[in-house]
Amino acid sequence: MKKLFILCSSFFCLSYLFAQEHTDSLPTQQQVIDTLLRIRNLNPYFTLHVDSSLSYKLEINKDQKNFYWYIKNSPLGLRINKDNGLLTFKAEKAYFQSGKLKYDIEYKVQLGVQNLNNATEKKDTFFTIVFFNTEIIPSKIRPSVSSPVTVDEGDSIRFQLSCENGNFPVEMISFESNLPIKTMTPISKCGDEFAWWIPFDFVKDNDSGKVKMLKLQFIATDKFRNRDTSVVRIVVRDAINYPLKKQEYDKVVSDYTKYIQQLKFTFRTLDKKIKRTKNSRVTFDMTSASTALAGTILGTSSNENQKNIGRVLPGIGVTLVPVKEAVAPNKVYDQNSASLVRTSIRRLEYLLSDNVLIGEKDPDILQKSTRLKSELKQIQIQLIDIPLEEIEERGSKDANEYFDDPKVNKKYRLNRK
Repeated sequence: MKKLFILCSSFFCLSYLFAQEHTDSLPTQQQVIDTLLRIRNLNPYFTLHVDSSLSYKLEINKDQKNFYWYIKNSPLGLRINKDNGLLTFKAEKAYFQSGKLKYDIEYKVQLGVQNLNNATEKKDTFFTIVFFNTEIIPSKIRPSVSSPVTVDEGDSIRFQLSCENGNFPVEMISFESNLPIKTMTPISKCGDEFAWWIPFDFVKDNDSGKVKMLKLQFIATDKFRNRDTSVVRIVVRDAINYPLKKQEYDKVVSDYTKYIQQLKFTFRTLDKKIKRTKNSRVTFDMTSASTALAGTILGTSSNENQKNIGRVLPGIGVTLVPVKEAVAPNKVYDQNSASLVRTSIRRLEYLLSDNVLIGEKDPDILQKSTRLKSELKQIQIQLIDIPLEEIEERGSKDANEYFDDPKVNKKYRLNRK
């Protein structure tokens, strides 16, 4: 019985050894998996404090001397050794102050390793890196102009709103003003431009010094409702609405031109009436003188009939005097009116030439328009009793030529003593 037990034990031992030998010669399931390229120690998430450094060596399940490491979309400062897979980073504060890196932003970095001898044998993956800072650095808003800013009505003002991001970047910008205004561009984020056209009626007559102060407050807010406010003061000076004043000036000049033409036409009418009256009076005077002379001559005649006619003719000459005054009275009023009209025309022409605009934008346009309006009103009041003739297109040219005629000018020229 004892011998049988020993034989059985030996048999089982030999069987076990034989089975174990054949089992070790077969590939295991773990050995099959290890043939696939994989990164054994990849950390999917890194968090780094500002001014800290990172040194992390990546490993694969194969000999690294035949493999090449690379990264894509990496933040500034993150590097990897292409030969041994050493991942390094130095999070300098200057990167964050300049805005090249930002806090609490997840940067997804693509990571890869590839066999140099076999291009199909590679592994692509990614990991996330986040930067944080325990020091609280507030974000600030910085307009691109220095307060105060002085502008005139009718001008426009433009400046950009820049941001200095701290721990948390600015997410929204709003602005407030002490006076209601309408901007040309919307303001909501960093980099937006504030643009405003100042209307001409912004400064009122009762504003002291003809200036008005506009106070703008730009408020920057991050995601935690932390706020930073920047104030810009704009001093608006009173200015004339030149396009509108230019239209008013042109209207006054047009009124002058039309009124001068009316006066010239009236002058021609009055002067011709005076000339006709003068000719009629001269005819009566010559007739009366001729009659008296003929009567004197016939009165010395020896013929009684001729003597009788000679006695009658002087009486006829005397009778023509009241007829002359009745038919062609002396037009003293018309003469004075013509002289007054002519003087007014010369004055208006001088005022136009003396108040002509100089340059593209004459700063004295308001004073010149006011002066022209005032002088025109005075002359119109002075000539209010003189009936002005209506302008005729076909007669305006003739009226100008008649007014400038040398004979007419000589008649109304003042004589020197």
